[in-house]
Amino acid sequence: MTTIDLSTPPPRPSGLLDALPRRATLTLAELRLVAQHAGGAPLPFDLVEGEDDAGEDALEGRLGRTRTSEECSAYTEALTALHDPSDSLTRRGLMVGASIDEGLVGAVGLLATPRVALDLDVTAGHLQAKAWHRHCGDAVATLATVDGIVFELAWFPHAQWPAELGRVAVVPEDVELRESAVPDEIDLPYELVDAALEAVRASRPELVAVLVAQHSGAVLDGAGELLTDQETLEVLTALATESRGRLRGLVADVPSKLTTVVGVVSWVLLHDGWHALSPCTRGGQLRIVVRHVEPGDLARDLAPVLAAVTT
Repeated sequence: MTTIDLSTPPPRPSGLLDALPRRATLTLAELRLVAQHAGGAPLPFDLVEGEDDAGEDALEGRLGRTRTSEECSAYTEALTALHDPSDSLTRRGLMVGASIDEGLVGAVGLLATPRVALDLDVTAGHLQAKAWHRHCGDAVATLATVDGIVFELAWFPHAQWPAELGRVAVVPEDVELRESAVPDEIDLPYELVDAALEAVRASRPELVAVLVAQHSGAVLDGAGELLTDQETLEVLTALATESRGRLRGLVADVPSKLTTVVGVVSWVLLHDGWHALSPCTRGGQLRIVVRHVEPGDLARDLAPVLAAVTT
């Protein structure tokens, strides 16, 4: 069995520049070569149960994509056209002789041997991205891609993690933001939201009014004031029709060879930006709070879930 030696901790940063995140852009071929030099460390998208040969198909599954035959052909051609990874890494100064930069090797090693795993899926407009964040001790390594061909590998001290999480949630420039019909904060019964959104998706908007009437007086704004049925109807319709993306963060505890999912954070991208979807129970009723958030708030929303693993 392959072992990955991470027993020698890196030296503590001696200055500001040493404490900043390090990043490297790698092609899939370069990334796999670095993984080989890290003792054959498995990459996050290769960790698929029941897959004897975790190749491009496994990566596609982890990215949550279903490409057409033409797109698959273009993807395969792009991979075939990549330069020899040894040559390209050498030209960039990341490989000398048979040795690859120690930072790259250590970061990929950490990706394979974390204490805490965070998987992030982001869809915003036409952009679809996948990021894997892995934490152990005082170190964090991240891997991200939007096309499965080019990846950003980064590693940094734990203190820099909140800022890195904020980068994941930045709304692309081509997504135009404008005023939303959804308030900055609203508190609704989960049953109402679930049924109303399904009715809109099924092109049965007339059912939404019926559902709202059944839950009359049960919807609150951020100040705790009751919304009228008409206001509730408008909010639910906006929730269903404004959505232009979503963010999902899944946190897992990784003790030894077992992986236990401990929590999920979900955001939805509406006209005015991200809104967090936070389930809660009040008075024995399952409810959901929809709250406007900024990219920098992602670390705050993930903090309680991460604390359940790290404490």
